[in-house]
This record gives sequence, structure tokens and C-alpha cells, in this order.
Amino acid sequence: MTAIQKLDENPTAHLSPEDIEAFGAEIEAIRQEILAKRGASDAAYIRRLIAFQRWLEVGSRATLLASVFPPAFVVGTAGLTVAKILENMEIGHNVMHGQWDWMRDPKIHSTNWDWDNATPAEAWKHSHNELHHTYTNVLGKDNDLGYSIMRVDEDQRWHPFFLLQPLWNAVNACFFEYGIAAYDLQLGKYLPMKKEDRPEHFTKGAKDVLKKIRKQAGKDYLVHPLLAAPFGGFLPTLVANFIANVGRNVWSHSVIMCGHFPEGVAVFEKSSIDGETKAEWYLRQGLGSANITGSKLMHIMSGNLSHQIEHHLFPDLNSNRLAEVAPQVKAVFEKYGLPYVAGSLPKQLGSAWHKVFRLSLPNGWLATTTPKNAPKRVAQLYKMSTGGRKARKAIQAELDAAASSREFTPAA
Repeated sequence: MTAIQKLDENPTAHLSPEDIEAFGAEIEAIRQEILAKRGASDAAYIRRLIAFQRWLEVGSRATLLASVFPPAFVVGTAGLTVAKILENMEIGHNVMHGQWDWMRDPKIHSTNWDWDNATPAEAWKHSHNELHHTYTNVLGKDNDLGYSIMRVDEDQRWHPFFLLQPLWNAVNACFFEYGIAAYDLQLGKYLPMKKEDRPEHFTKGAKDVLKKIRKQAGKDYLVHPLLAAPFGGFLPTLVANFIANVGRNVWSHSVIMCGHFPEGVAVFEKSSIDGETKAEWYLRQGLGSANITGSKLMHIMSGNLSHQIEHHLFPDLNSNRLAEVAPQVKAVFEKYGLPYVAGSLPKQLGSAWHKVFRLSLPNGWLATTTPKNAPKRVAQLYKMSTGGRKARKAIQAELDAAASSREFTPAA
């Protein structure tokens, strides 16, 4: 995941400034063409989906009133999980992006919508819409890269701390909504400060998050279990809500990982966006994202973030239109000789997790480890983990030499 400017084979090196501007013009033409098409059928789509999601949630929660009976528990839990996924992904995420603001319906507008999530809407819109989508995959600017807790770049200095990143990435997946809330607050930056030194916006933001968490937790883990209590369903309903929340969190974490973490997705140096044109912004958005191939149902359940490339090119385009523009976007990428990273969910998720594991280890360690030299490599890893910076630097030099030799394949 080395910054694209440092790669031996930069996928944009063959493009002249004129080529990039022509590429951008073709992408913009696709955007304008599809914006002119949206209308009544699009409005009907989102209204039907919202109605379906709400009835599914109501029906699932009604079923959980009888959750003391296993069939009701299974059906209610499954339905509630799907309802929460739809609410967060295809509805909440996209409404708060402003994708449906053109309808001028105050009930489906980014300025009024709140979602079933620990993060307050305004905090999420700032960190996601304003920061992540502006600085997509720019090292040191886009905090969505690793959510400030993971090593995401080979040039990022390795520390024994990162050996645990596969574990905390798994934990983060299970409690993703709370991880996002902490990330939006920049908790790691401000919490260690003395209380009097913390900025006002952090203090206010923390109070807003705690208020939102109390509201969400009260609904899922108190109100609805109490409603089921007369039927003997307090504990089963509480467990069902927990399972539904974890299921939603793991699913959304997986989809988001597939959008920016698989091998082949580019990252960029901070200096590369100085004076960036709209066409160059389009280029960065496309190269910094990856798609998931699959069925229409999978696309809806992913909030159409399975079309992550198109979503990042056109973040304000309503999600039900992304599948329509995807073939056109892919054709433009191919015309200009640019990589269009796409794959099935298992492939993309496996690639993203491989990167998490690979970068949790020193550069070259995984690539140069074989069954024959594994004891030596483990011993080196132990020394790097328990020794100081000098020891890590010396062993890293050995790994770099081994990785560059012909005896090993550095693509692992």
C-alpha cells in the first residue's frame, strides 16, 4: 500500500496532463447525464425502501415479543438484523450524503435525518462527507485509512504495537458503530489531554455521543426487552438486539473494508493534492476505491457501496443509479489504461484482511518466510518486538535484503 508516487510502476505514469483532463471530462459527462435522468421513479424507490425497512423492523420486534419460543427468536433476530443493515447502509448513509436532497422532502433530507447508530448525524457528516470524501486515501489527511489505529502503509514505521492489529480490527468489526463514534471524536488525540486542555468541540461532541449511545442502548437493551418481559421474553429479546447490532456492525465493517483496503487500491502522498484539479480529484477517487461484484440484493444490502468507485466519483448521486453508471465508468478507466479494482465479496474481504495481517508484521517478513526458515524469522520477530529501535532497524535491513533477492517473491 505504498503511496502511488513511490511505486516502481505508477498506474498513472503514462497519462499526460491533457489525458487526465480528458478523463475527467468524460467522467463528468457521465455524471451530468445520469443527474438529468433522475426523477419520480427514483423518489418512489427510496420511499418504498424506507417503508419496507420500517415495516420489517416493526414486524421483527413484534415477533420478538414471543422470543421465548426459539422459532420466534430466530425469525425476529434475522429480520431485525436485516432491518438495521438496510437502515444504516442503503438508507441512512445515503440520505445523510445528500443523495436525496433534490427531492426537497424534509422527511428524507440530509439536514434532518438521523440514524440507528451510536454516532450523531452531524459528527458523521463532518468526518465522512467533508473529510474522507475530500481527502480519500491521502496519507496523513484521510483518517478513514486504518481509522487512526492501524498500520496501513509500508512506509509507516513498524512497531510491536501493530502485531495486535488483526485482533483489534476484529473487535472493531463487532462494535463498529462505537469505533466510528470514537474515531469521529478523535478520541485517541484528545482523551489523554487534561480535561481543561481539551477543545470545546471535543467536549461537546463527547456529550452528544454519550447522549446518542444512551438513547440507542435504552431502546435496544431496555425498552424492547421490557415490552417482551410479560411474555417471558426479556432476556431473549435483549440477546436478539445484541446479535442484530453485532451483525449489522460486522456487515458494515466488511463492506467498508472492501471499499478501500484490498490490494490494488492506491494511496497518495499529502503533497500530491496541492493544486489538484477536478479531473485529478476524479482520478484519485477512482484509483483509491474498489468495487464488490454480486447480485442486486447484495448491492442493496451494501448500501450500493459495492459500487464504491462510482460512489466516490459521484458521492451525491442517489445510490440506486450507481449500478447503471458502473459499466460506463469502467469503460472510461479501460480506455485510459487505468486499473478498475473489482472482485467478489470473499475475494475483496480476503484481500483486505490479508493486508491487515501483512502490515501488522515488519516489511518483508511475510514475503520472506518459508517453512524452512520459519524458526529464524520467528526469532527475528521476537527480537524486533522486545528489542529497541536499533535492533528493529538492523533486522529490518536483513528482511529488506531478503525480500529484494531473487530467491523470494515479494508479492505475498
